[in-house]
Amino acid sequence: MPPDQPKQSEPGRPLPPKAPGLLRSSGVVGVMTMLSRVLGLVRDMVIARYFGAGAGADAFFVAFKIPNFLRRLFAEGAFSQAFVPVLSSYRERQDTSEVKRLVDAVAGSLGLVLLAVTLVAMLGAPVLTAVFAPGFLDDDVKFALTSDMLRVTFPYLLLISLTAFAGGILNSYDRFAVPAFTPVLLNLAMIAAAIFLTPVMDEPVMALAWGVFIAGALQLFFQLPFLMRLGLLPRPRIDYRHEGVSRILKLMAPALFGVSVSQINLLLDTVLASFLQTGSVSWLYYSDRLSELPLGVFGIAIATVILPSLSRKHAAASPDQFAATLDWAVRAVLLIGVPAALALGLLAEPLIATLFHYGEVTDRDVAMSAQSLLAYSAGLLAFMLIKVLAPGFFARQDTRTPVKIGVIAMVANMVFNLALIVPLAHAGLALATSLSAWLNGYLLWRGLRKEGAWKSQAGWPRFLLQLLFANGALAAVILWLNVPVGQWLAFGGLQRASEMAVLVLAGVFAYFIALALAGVRLRQFRQK
Repeated sequence: MPPDQPKQSEPGRPLPPKAPGLLRSSGVVGVMTMLSRVLGLVRDMVIARYFGAGAGADAFFVAFKIPNFLRRLFAEGAFSQAFVPVLSSYRERQDTSEVKRLVDAVAGSLGLVLLAVTLVAMLGAPVLTAVFAPGFLDDDVKFALTSDMLRVTFPYLLLISLTAFAGGILNSYDRFAVPAFTPVLLNLAMIAAAIFLTPVMDEPVMALAWGVFIAGALQLFFQLPFLMRLGLLPRPRIDYRHEGVSRILKLMAPALFGVSVSQINLLLDTVLASFLQTGSVSWLYYSDRLSELPLGVFGIAIATVILPSLSRKHAAASPDQFAATLDWAVRAVLLIGVPAALALGLLAEPLIATLFHYGEVTDRDVAMSAQSLLAYSAGLLAFMLIKVLAPGFFARQDTRTPVKIGVIAMVANMVFNLALIVPLAHAGLALATSLSAWLNGYLLWRGLRKEGAWKSQAGWPRFLLQLLFANGALAAVILWLNVPVGQWLAFGGLQRASEMAVLVLAGVFAYFIALALAGVRLRQFRQK
């Protein structure tokens, strides 16, 4: 055990963390993510209530989209995938002073780059507005408003990137709850800004821009006391020659390209959908929002938890524990992902009707959205598996292999899109995304097996039979209790919600009772 290890662990808590920590931490991250998603829905409702879909709302969404896009691309994508494995390696192999030097060097080097980018973007806000919203050039008022708001919202990129940096440190030290809760502050800040700042602003919609800025500051400063408690509150020091900083930069280049690949895929789907009949983009949006819920709450939660654990086990040269952790993650994803995908497929129209069949959303919109939701549900398990298999490469500081596989999947997605868009229209685009996700997941799995990073543990045949039995029970209960689609469309909103609650609770109850009858116990996952 490295000499600093006792100082970095809590009294009586062994390192690396045991699987009960993984299971418990995955649950904590999942609950926090669910809370954030629910508040995000409330935030959207509040924005719609105060600003509708007018010029001011259009201007804000563009001004928020630009730093938010870069956040997904950089802070929560390439940087996190590169930083956490390097930090975990330092934690495992170096003493506390070296870990602190790495944190200080990354804080200074990262902060300087982000500050420079932010200042340039604020000065060049009109240029960015013209690039991201060229349609606004014909409307002087909307263009100027967007540029003004962008100067307020763009510093969010600086703040949220430093927040991701702080969250990476906390995750590496098994403090998952704090980074997982942090996104909740964005939604709370924007809701509060819409309610309390709007009345005092000369331009009411500017309240939302300031809400974004305030949220970035809150998210960053919320995490600082917890870094201080670890003794890792950064004292920024610019040092691009630091060995750890150099490694992070080298790992970030392919990771940044890999994240860009997924964004290109989403852009391509939207472009193709724009050529289809009116409503296609919205149908894909509604169905994608539903499929993202289990992915975000469970798939991303497990991926967040296993990356630092895998990184430490790789640094400690423990290939057997590394393989066992990957195997645990795959089983956990199957335990949740299979029933989630099955339920989304069986309840596609009822779910769409329950959540979105109001106002201008017609019966036809429900049916069309359900078609794409059914197609997305076919790939949900693959999406979740990708989230937990990719860390098997990132933890070993191999960012190139997932990128190569991502490029293959992107090309396949384009081919599938062109092949399926004519016979299946918008649902063909969703199905193409699912098929390319399965290809991506398969290639990741094959690569890990080939490199010996993942070796299947004992008990797989029995586990698969248990899953088959439990999911059969789930499907039987849903098919038994469900009513024809026509009745769902005729129900009022309250009745739809109550009927759906009964279906969901009955399905969950049947699934877990069947798992218990088949011999699956929670302690089996705690032992992994």
